[in-house]
Amino acid sequence: MSASMPHVMNTYGRLPVALSHGRGCEVWDTRGRRYLDALGGIAVNTLGHAHPKLVEALQAQIGQLIHCSNYYESPLQEQLATLLCERSGLDVAFFCSTGLEANEAALKIARKYGHDKGIERPEIIVLDKAFHGRSIATLSATGNVKVQEGFGPLVEGFVRVPLNDIGAMRDAAGTHPNVVAVMLETIQGEGGIRPVQWDYLRQVRQLCDERGWLLMLDEVQCGIGRTGKWFACQWAGIQPDVMQLAKGLGSGVPVGAVLAGPKARNVLGPGNHGTTFGGNPLAMRAGIETLQIMTADGLLENASAVGGYLKSALQAALGDVPGVKDVRGEGLMLGIELDRPCGAILTRAMEAGLLLSVTADSVVRLLPPLIFSRENADELLSILVPLIQNFLSETQA
Repeated sequence: MSASMPHVMNTYGRLPVALSHGRGCEVWDTRGRRYLDALGGIAVNTLGHAHPKLVEALQAQIGQLIHCSNYYESPLQEQLATLLCERSGLDVAFFCSTGLEANEAALKIARKYGHDKGIERPEIIVLDKAFHGRSIATLSATGNVKVQEGFGPLVEGFVRVPLNDIGAMRDAAGTHPNVVAVMLETIQGEGGIRPVQWDYLRQVRQLCDERGWLLMLDEVQCGIGRTGKWFACQWAGIQPDVMQLAKGLGSGVPVGAVLAGPKARNVLGPGNHGTTFGGNPLAMRAGIETLQIMTADGLLENASAVGGYLKSALQAALGDVPGVKDVRGEGLMLGIELDRPCGAILTRAMEAGLLLSVTADSVVRLLPPLIFSRENADELLSILVPLIQNFLSETQA
């Protein structure tokens, strides 16, 4: 147990700092120390901290209606669903509160889709190193033995194949006649910022069409403008049948969504699925304002421009440094892979006034707010580049 939080269940390896408030891409702790936020609450704080337009809108909504049951019609749900469908080309949305719930709903859609076709034990193809959540079902779909350990028996019905290997997926199709869907992250986040190859994604789309499968894309971390397009799959020029969203959709207010196209839009009916908190007015207002502000302020273009600048600068500064294996990602979703575990960089960066994360043991992950400026990027570079260089010179692979 944490000495300062003895009554909170010990489920996180927390850093010894408590944040007090933020403004834009800066946050301050309870002792008054300032940090540059290059983590954005793990891709959540799309508009940064205390965005004046978002604050005003949420204050107004709190004074009107925070929550109401899904027994009643919700104009705000329809408004947010319309915005998402316009941007994705899909048809309908189901609202929940988290990415885990969005992925659970997608799994239910896939299973019912299979049952409706007469398949008694439907299966779903998933990828190595994937991360889809920590419920028993989404944990079973996840490709990380470390996070699964201790929670068996896992849910059956998942067929696992390597990332970016269409041959392996076609082989799985030949040996698993009950497959009904493919679920993958367009860019693996927790797995180490590992993008699917756009050609591969187009081939997966084609395979799903050939086999009558659903293509379900988990864009919980890489969606909502993070890569410079509304959804990362748009770089490949394809549409999924189902797409799961959360994280950045509400700029800090918990909002999850499942979007569905023609093959999946009518799979679930009344009584098949539901939620108490999902789609409540406060969450919907947060989602609406987030998307509208992103459009008005050109944040997709900003993510692409600043992310491209930051990636190029990191590649130039670190590309030839012994111990740096790769600098990769798209937009403001970047990863720096080292040849050794680098969890210590998390603490070192915090001590230097920079918030970031380390994932997959050896990947420094950057997920700043989409308002991140070139000046913010320069400050990040001035801290992070020497920090990584010093870390590599002091440690062994």
